[in-house]
Amino acid sequence: MARRNRTRSSGKTRVGNLDVAACERARVSRDRRFDGQFFSGVRTTRIYCRPVCPVRPAKAENVSFYPSAAAAERAGFRPCLRCRPETAPFSPAWNGSRTTVERAVRLISKGALDNASVEALADRVGVGTRHLCRLFDRYLGASPGQIAKTTRVQRAKRLLDDTKLPMIEIASRAGFRSLRRFNAVFAEVYRRPPTEIRRAQRNG
Repeated sequence: MARRNRTRSSGKTRVGNLDVAACERARVSRDRRFDGQFFSGVRTTRIYCRPVCPVRPAKAENVSFYPSAAAAERAGFRPCLRCRPETAPFSPAWNGSRTTVERAVRLISKGALDNASVEALADRVGVGTRHLCRLFDRYLGASPGQIAKTTRVQRAKRLLDDTKLPMIEIASRAGFRSLRRFNAVFAEVYRRPPTEIRRAQRNG
């Protein structure tokens, strides 16, 4: 069952560091100031989007909000092909313990978990493995491993859209250890193989 990443703070329902009411206003108005700070999943289509998605906004009762793309995917949503969540900016710099999460995410984006463990990542940011996982769940609604998987798929999607590289090269540059693993994870996230998406782009 999909888990709604909402926590209670001072009696208000929140998504990460944002109030759900603010997320809903930003989603409906396509407020670019919130791009990258949250993602909305539409339960009727099982697709998640950025706040700036050009598609007509779904009804509020069918929408759930998530603090990261990985959290939306963890809940069973696939990325929107219109607003391309893989191109969303990361949320603004945090403070306190969230700085640790931001640093870890930046390391992951550079491939820190492509060939190393979460334990090694925790050592690099100066905290214990369990504490790092708790921080990720608190602020991003997903584990470091889930964030890494989403990051690799997003790298691959950008390369798929922006280059003519062969699939095996895309898989390698995106951080996958094999073409087979790349195809499997990509199909899991997008519900279709990368070759189908590239073919649709060429035909479109």
